[in-house]
Amino acid sequence: MLHTMRWFGPHDPVSLFDIRQAGCAGVVTALHQLPVGAVWPVEEIQRRQQLIEADNASYLPLHWAVVESLPVHEDIKKGRPTRETYIENYKESLRNLAACGIRTVCYNFMPVLDWSRTNLSYQMPDGSLALRFVWQDFALFDLCILQRPGAEADYEPEVATAARAQFAQMTPEQIAELTNTVLLGLPGSEEAFELAGFQALLDEYASIDSQALRQNLYHFIREVGPVAQEVGIGLCIHPDDPPYPLLGLPRVVSTEADLAELLAAYDEPANGLTFCTGSLGVRPDNDLAGVVRRFGSRIHFVHLRATKREENPRNFHEADHLTGDVDMYSVVRELVLEEQRRAQAGEAAAQLPMRPDHGHQMLDDLKKKTYPGYSAIGRLRGLAELRGLEHGIRHALAAEASAAVTLPAATALAVR
Repeated sequence: MLHTMRWFGPHDPVSLFDIRQAGCAGVVTALHQLPVGAVWPVEEIQRRQQLIEADNASYLPLHWAVVESLPVHEDIKKGRPTRETYIENYKESLRNLAACGIRTVCYNFMPVLDWSRTNLSYQMPDGSLALRFVWQDFALFDLCILQRPGAEADYEPEVATAARAQFAQMTPEQIAELTNTVLLGLPGSEEAFELAGFQALLDEYASIDSQALRQNLYHFIREVGPVAQEVGIGLCIHPDDPPYPLLGLPRVVSTEADLAELLAAYDEPANGLTFCTGSLGVRPDNDLAGVVRRFGSRIHFVHLRATKREENPRNFHEADHLTGDVDMYSVVRELVLEEQRRAQAGEAAAQLPMRPDHGHQMLDDLKKKTYPGYSAIGRLRGLAELRGLEHGIRHALAAEASAAVTLPAATALAVR
């Protein structure tokens, strides 16, 4: 696979030099400075490429391998009349990215919030810090801090009762910390939503159920997909994280059935998946290795991380990359087999870009401020483990192929 890391631009405390030394050849980034819905100009794209490639003559080269993300404007998700303007802007951005040689574009269709956690510094047994989601804490925010109308119906009675009891014991500092964590903005942004106006954002989805959101997603992909197909870009949707509804908002990219329906909505190679084992792996009913076997040809980008469901299965934390509930061996084996299939078929995009998604804050990074989940050393550890796993799988598959060729010859000799 093409080993990459996410980079949030010039202000990211993890430098391009760090990413290069981690063993990456690709960079995953976006033009975070541009407002959502704006056209990405060729000049801005090239400026970012030049920044990434500035030291390529002196060191191992890096290139901008994947856009993550080209955000989808909320008006598109809501199906408002203004969506057509933003869809046209999206098409133009795709054309401009293709003109600059960028062929993989990740996006998501989660309403209002991107990924959601309730703890950004959950201490692991080894002392490192991980991201965590606790259902009762999220209920506490919803019921007691946000006080969303109708929220009671979304939680089990015992969870709601425990959340209110917990809230009564919290300090103002603890309440503020949970609020800021839940309302954290997009990855790479230090701006969070404001509590005062947050309910109004949710209210705008009051008449949008899961079926309406699906149709808005399918309208979007049927509009932009042909442009991506024409210019040679693989569009790849990121699954919901967590993969179930939150705050009364529908989520429609959470299960294998969701993926199948989306791919069928515009059944062309350009309409593909960001295969995120962490997001999909939170649900025990998602067969991750099976998803690769069934949809491998439509996977354009890979996020490898392992989540661990806790005693309450709605609670989970980010585990080490080779532990948790994800059978990483089976997943990576299927991804390698998919790459081999593509190579044998002579496909141009045989190599899958992969990044180690998230990582524990550990060692010297415990003393630094980094984007949650995106410290250097934790991702370095994850990438090293995943590269070793991939290396071992490739050697094992080569040995199996060699044995399969040798065995018939040896058998024939024995018969003679």
